[in-house]
Amino acid sequence: MKLRQVFRDNVKFYRKQLKLSQEKLAELSDLSVNYVGDIERLDKKVTIDTIEKLAKGLNVDPSLLLVNRVNRKK
Repeated sequence: MKLRQVFRDNVKFYRKQLKLSQEKLAELSDLSVNYVGDIERLDKKVTIDTIEKLAKGLNVDPSLLLVNRVNRKK
């Protein structure tokens, strides 16, 4: 899985865990709603600054947004 997909999956996972809408996450992260939606659709590339903003909005360490949580069995 590509890192962009891992990041997107983690943003969605933590957002849903907190029961946040994209709108509320955008507000908490100081980003536009459209940009958050684009990230979740893999339509936008993100910068380190954006990772930091989303992590702050989700109240998680930024590194957690880059870790593949899926434990694949081979």
